[in-house]
Amino acid sequence: MFKSIRWKFITIYFLPVYIAMLIVGVFIIQEFQAYHLGTVSENLTNFGNREGLVQTISQFDSLDDSREEIQRNIEQWPTGLKEEIFVVNRDFKIIARSKNSGTNDNAIEVLDYTLLTDARNGQEGEKDIMINTSTRHITTKNMAFPIQDQGELIKGILYIRADLSDIYKTLDKSKMILTQATLLALAITVVLGFWIARSITEPITDVTVKAARMAKGDFNQVVEVKSDDEIGQLAEMFNYAREKLNSTLSEISSEKSKLETILSYMADGLIAVNNEGKIIHANPTAMNMLHLSEEDIENRSYDDLVRNYNEKLMISYIEENSPERVGGEMIEFNHSIFQVNYAPFKDEKGEKTGIVMVIQDITERQKLDNMRKEFVANVSHELKTPLTSIKSYTETLLDGALDNREITEHFLNVVNSEADRMNRLVRDLLQLSRLDYRREAWNKQEVDLVKLLENTVLKMYINAKNKQQNLDFKTSEQSVIGLMDQDKIEQVIINIISNAIKYTPEDGDIKVILEKEEDKGIIRIIDNGMGIPQKDIPRLFERFYRVDKARSREMGGTGLGLSIAHQIIKAHNGDVQVKSQDGEGTEVIITLPLKG
Repeated sequence: MFKSIRWKFITIYFLPVYIAMLIVGVFIIQEFQAYHLGTVSENLTNFGNREGLVQTISQFDSLDDSREEIQRNIEQWPTGLKEEIFVVNRDFKIIARSKNSGTNDNAIEVLDYTLLTDARNGQEGEKDIMINTSTRHITTKNMAFPIQDQGELIKGILYIRADLSDIYKTLDKSKMILTQATLLALAITVVLGFWIARSITEPITDVTVKAARMAKGDFNQVVEVKSDDEIGQLAEMFNYAREKLNSTLSEISSEKSKLETILSYMADGLIAVNNEGKIIHANPTAMNMLHLSEEDIENRSYDDLVRNYNEKLMISYIEENSPERVGGEMIEFNHSIFQVNYAPFKDEKGEKTGIVMVIQDITERQKLDNMRKEFVANVSHELKTPLTSIKSYTETLLDGALDNREITEHFLNVVNSEADRMNRLVRDLLQLSRLDYRREAWNKQEVDLVKLLENTVLKMYINAKNKQQNLDFKTSEQSVIGLMDQDKIEQVIINIISNAIKYTPEDGDIKVILEKEEDKGIIRIIDNGMGIPQKDIPRLFERFYRVDKARSREMGGTGLGLSIAHQIIKAHNGDVQVKSQDGEGTEVIITLPLKG
């Protein structure tokens, strides 16, 4: 209970009032009691000594002999109902008393012995004595005065006793009144304290409750400002802090969302590892690259996971060999090649708390690099072969073969043929370059694919007939109109039919079929030749790629025809596909958009 500031406020208000009332009450009761008892004492002193009762009794020579006369004087003396008068001789015998004082004459049994003794010795005495009766306890004020003759000889004792019951009843009543007043004051204090404490603690409680809700993530909390004092300023500052915190968290959340989106959809993989070797973040790209699951991330250490790929990427190895924790390594995994670069990340104190790994898939780049190297090697080889032939035949001619006309003509025909071969190669390379850089001049117009294919097949008919092959064109369409460059599309068809004629044995069949599907024209060139292995099909459109390199060169190809055909079809927003089985023939499917 006292952990609450409200009860602390109430206690702080309650205790001073309680202590003050207690002190005041005790002081008043003590002073009130002293006043009344002093008044009784003064009255008894005046009555016995100053008002002459002692002097009156001291005029009698013998107290015992004047017993009756003294008794009359005492009875005539004006006293209240609460006072008792006793006249005692030196032998402590009561010789006279007031009317209500009883009948026992032995003063020692009735009165206080100490006061009697002191009075007989000439000393006045005063004492409060509790008298026990059968029904109650009575507190009395007792005073004893010595009775002396003119020679100051003690003749007897005047003993006056007053009942203090009424005074103590008054005191008890006063205590009761003060206690009730104190309780009332304390009750009012508690109520006022509770109200004051509530006015102070309610805003604090409101702030506390809403701060707890904010701690759970609900930042739509507003504290009502009820005053302009410090509590009101606290509420205003809470609302201001809430707005700033809400704004800051919104910005942080926005930045976090952006960062998470970037990390989730970035092309590169990213893995963050702390100093203990625990993976604290891995984006989906990294998990897909390395075939990791959420269970692997949560339950396995980084070193345990990366050991299977490259031990030089383990934290222990990096810390031992690269103090700055900066570097890179290669990973070859699942027919893919990854470049992994790593660097440390730091906390707000600038201390290194972990390592960030960025994983780049360089498989395609490596393939392109290899293709580039292969392309350079192929170009060099394609040029070297005719150049070597030209140089050899030329040197032979210069060495004296010019004198023999027949040999000279043969050699010059070979040189001319090799020059034509180089010319075709350079022409194809230039065309590919123009296609790559989109510098090719296109003469697109409406072309009827039916007529185009009829003419092209007719042109290639003699080549097929020379190998005893059947070359047929089939279509169910009367006219298929498309917007295209007629010469370039004819070049593509001729190239593909030429390949079909080259790689189909004698007495083979080659079919050219034209179909129309919605807004597309589909050209199928089907042969029953030697076919193409499945592993080579994806690379057919690469430059200088040959399935059977030696045989292809023997047949005079440059290895660029299909690459050029593919580029031309793509430039027409079309598509070209190859279906084949090794030894079972080949089907080339060309799809071209038609005029709408």
